[in-house]
Parts: sequence; structure tokens; C-alpha cells
Amino acid sequence: MPILSLSRTQTTRGALDQAARKTATVLSRYGVAEDSVIAVLMRNDVQILELVEACRLVGARYVMLNWHAPAKEVAHILKDSEAVLLLAHDDLLANLEVAELGSTPILSIDVPTEVAAAYSAHETVDLPTTIENLNSLKAAAKPFDGEPLRFRGLFAYTSGSTGMPKGIKRNTDPTAADSYLVYAGLARDMMQAVPGDKFMVAAPLYHSAPHALSMFAMASGYMDIVIIPKFDPIEFMELLQFHKITHVYIVPTMMIRLLKLPREIRDQYDLSSLRFALSTGSPWPTEIKSAMIDWLGPIFYESYGASEIGFMTLISSEEAEKKPGSVGKILPGGSIKILNDAMSECPVGEVGTIYVKLPLFGEFAYSNSDGSMMDQRYEGHATVGDMGYLDEEGYLFIGDRKKDMIISGGANIFPAEIEAELIKMPQITDCAVFGAPDPEFGEQVVAAVQCATGASLTLGEIRDYLVPLLAKFKIPRKLDIHDILPREDSGKIFKKRLRDPYWEKEGKKI
Repeated sequence: MPILSLSRTQTTRGALDQAARKTATVLSRYGVAEDSVIAVLMRNDVQILELVEACRLVGARYVMLNWHAPAKEVAHILKDSEAVLLLAHDDLLANLEVAELGSTPILSIDVPTEVAAAYSAHETVDLPTTIENLNSLKAAAKPFDGEPLRFRGLFAYTSGSTGMPKGIKRNTDPTAADSYLVYAGLARDMMQAVPGDKFMVAAPLYHSAPHALSMFAMASGYMDIVIIPKFDPIEFMELLQFHKITHVYIVPTMMIRLLKLPREIRDQYDLSSLRFALSTGSPWPTEIKSAMIDWLGPIFYESYGASEIGFMTLISSEEAEKKPGSVGKILPGGSIKILNDAMSECPVGEVGTIYVKLPLFGEFAYSNSDGSMMDQRYEGHATVGDMGYLDEEGYLFIGDRKKDMIISGGANIFPAEIEAELIKMPQITDCAVFGAPDPEFGEQVVAAVQCATGASLTLGEIRDYLVPLLAKFKIPRKLDIHDILPREDSGKIFKKRLRDPYWEKEGKKI
């Protein structure tokens, strides 16, 4: 029977399923029923999987809340999603103004020792007497008697970088295959998993990609799952070795932190059990990909995905060496169209907006979208605004979202191209490129960088480095040095925080 672990603390899938049946009974008492919604505010914890299974039993959807979010944003999502219940780690509730969350009933969840240690959190906190504890209620509950209903799955929300988050609600087609069965197939076909394999995740489970892969592993029915509360490069390697992990989700920021460890430290760990490592969410610089392959072998896969559409492409290490910079081909059953502003298909190699059709994950609609979504649809294909191109063999190359594209002197500049070169500089540990107002050219290129420990950098040094690599109009004209660049745990950078101060001075947003 599969083992589920929070760091080194283990339980069995059978024990979790029994706990989920008691949780389902508690949820039912609070009015959670078929097609209703619950909200979950938790750091990485095996009990998240228990809540998912409980939702499967009663046929409910669930929202995974970003636990960094302020009370105002949490309250917005609770209202927008029409959640009938909020379940949260009790220390996170203690950090919020519960009165600001509205009238949604709340159940607290005990903070595991491993989570408390990772975040220096208190394992026990005082909460209002109106908030009951889920574990206490489960102790007196009888197991839910019934088979799981059609899986409604994650009710994801956008990050809210351009306003309040929007809910991404998947249509439930009763004639289509249950998505839980689809997930089991993806564990086999996309993750290449077989009985006895072990999946590990350290990225936050409120993000769509690590959450989805965890669900694939759960749906397989035969994979062990190891959840780490918080990424630390040394602990990451220790747990890979301890559990003999075969499959892992890893993002570029994690890779960079691992690669910055001295080779003699990395060589102390036996990571030979690894067979499949997937990255998605943020651009993966070719230099970093090559370094990881040199270290651990051709086990790395990259996927282009979006919360709205799902995993869209996949590329192996071998393919990446032949097609550097590509995120691969569309998954079986899907298709990609690259369209220009006139909604005509672009020729091979020409950058346009990426439109994808992928029936595998089902259609979606936003919960609070203003107006029609027709500008995001084309012949059954949908877009989230990303730019890119296809080569002659159908491999996709990503540029940036339209909102991130810089237009300087009439030329389109894609920050990802510049960032991919900057990150190779030994003085730089992290970077972001964005557009700022320019009275002559409309926008100028700004490089925001985080220097390596003990390193310094000047704009002149950056320009000297980039001149042989990029066209002159793409070279940054301004340099911002930051102690730490603002990144989400998923690896995506908060460019809005870097860009807004420049545009606010101009009294406009773009």
C-alpha cells in the first residue's frame, strides 16, 4: 500500500482514506455537498490530500488559497467562489483578522510539528471559540458511507497581479471521462510512473502545477508521495536520498540554489534513484538546464502550462539538447495555433499569441471575468496571453506575455530573451527585465538584478557582457540592484512590483 509522508513522518494511503471518510462526514454536516465549494488555507501538509479525498467523496470542488494572501484577498475569494466552508492551519488563522473574512464558517487544522519547525510557527494558538477544530470533530464522526462521486477537482485562482484574483472554473462534462481517471492516465503516460515509484514535492501545493502532479500521483493508486513543508537545498537532497525518490517537481529557482552549493557537498548525496524531474511555471534558462543534466543525467522534463488550460507541452532532456530554449510539443490530442493581432496564423518561426486546444483537462471559464472571453478563444483554442512561436517540427518556443513585452522605438522586446543571458553572468543570482517609461522611445529596458554574495555589478559591465549576445536595442539602459528580488514560491517573479513605481511617477500604468 502506498506510503504518504510529510518529510520523514509517514502514514499509509489506507489510513488517509479512512481519515478522509470521517472528514467527509464533517464536511457534510457543514453543508458541503455535490458541486459546492470549500476553501483550504494550509502550508504544505499531507492532510491536504485527505481534504481532497473527502471532497471527492462528497463531490465538492476545493480552492487552494495562497497562505501569503492578506485577509482582504482571502475574503474576496471566499465570496467569489461561494465557498461554504474554510479550513485552515490554526496559526495562519491567528495571523489573519478573522472578522475580515466574512461570514464563511471556519474549521481550524492542527499545525504538524514538521510545518511548525520549517516556519518557526506555534503548534498551538488561541482562536475564537466560534472556530471548531477539524481533528476534534473527526474523532467523534462516523466514516462516510459511499463511493466517490465524479471528481470536481481544484477550483484555481489566478495570482491577482493585475487586480483581484479570478477563479478558473472547469466545466464538468458528464459525458467525458472522470478527471480522476484522466489523472491516473497522466501519471502513467506523462510522468512515466510504475508501481513502486515515489513522488516528492517541495513547491507550495496552492500552486496549480505541483498540486496537479501530486493529484496524478494520488490518482495512480500506487505511487508513494513525500511532501516537504518548505524548500531547503540540503534537506531536499537528504529527503531525496532517504526516501529513494524517483519523481520530483522542481522549478528553476530551486535548481539555482542547488547548483550554487559546492560540488563536494552535492556529491555527498546518493540521488541515483531519480528518474523523472519536471519543471514548469517560469522560464528555465538553457545554462541551468544543461548544468542539471550534467549533474544528474537526462532525467529532466520541462512543460509549458497554465492554470486555465493545464500542462500543454512536454520536452525531454534529449529533445532539449537538440532544441535549446523550446518547451516541447503539444501533449497528445491537443493542438497549438500562433496568431497575430489580425487573428491570422503566423508562419513558422514568427512570434505571435499562443492559442491552445487541449480537451484533456476540459474547458474553463472565469468566475468574475468582465465581459466576454471571445478575445481569448479561436476555433476551440484558448490563450492566456503568452507569446511564442513554433518551429518547422512543431516545437514551441515561449517569449513573454503581451503585458510583459516591451515596445521601444516601435520594436517588440521580449524580457525572457534578455533574462536568459543575464542569469549566466557569475555576478548575478537572480534577475528580471521589464519596461519603464522613456520620453523618446516610449519604453526603455530595465534590468533588476540580485547579485551573488560578495559580488557587485555596474550597468557598463552588463552592457559589455550583452553586446556580443543581443541586438543593441535590447540592451538594458538602466540597472536596479536588489538585495532580494520579489518572487512567488512557484518561481514566478512579481514584475508588477518592480515596474509599477516607474509608471506611477508618470501617472499611468503603461
